[in-house]
Amino acid sequence: MKSYRKELWFDIPTRRAFINITPDVEQCLKESGIREGLCLINAMHITASVFINDDESGLHHDYEKWLEELAPHEPVSQYRHNTYEDNADAHMKRQIMGRESVVAVTDGKLDFGTWEQIFYGEFDGRRKKRVLVKIIGE
Repeated sequence: MKSYRKELWFDIPTRRAFINITPDVEQCLKESGIREGLCLINAMHITASVFINDDESGLHHDYEKWLEELAPHEPVSQYRHNTYEDNADAHMKRQIMGRESVVAVTDGKLDFGTWEQIFYGEFDGRRKKRVLVKIIGE
């Protein structure tokens, strides 16, 4: 069995963003030479997420609105975590959206359902963060 590991780095200038990282992960798969196996993609920061869904701007807007209703950023005083930071809401948004995604690799390709794409969700940006891509298989 082969194993491949790569870190993808992101420096998002805004507090929140959804970035389609599917092409980056496909490039990792190509570099790995793995034809059959599993691909793990996970955010290596506690205020960011990796998830799979449709790449549609209306859906991304709806996510933003929904997440802000569930865990509003302001007032920052509502959170006990915000003693020296203002990112408690980002931790909760990450918990809701998830830490990682796993995609099957079949015949050298990511084995997606219709419309599926991989996204990096940033909830407390403005600094460098990373995503781990780990691929195992034959």
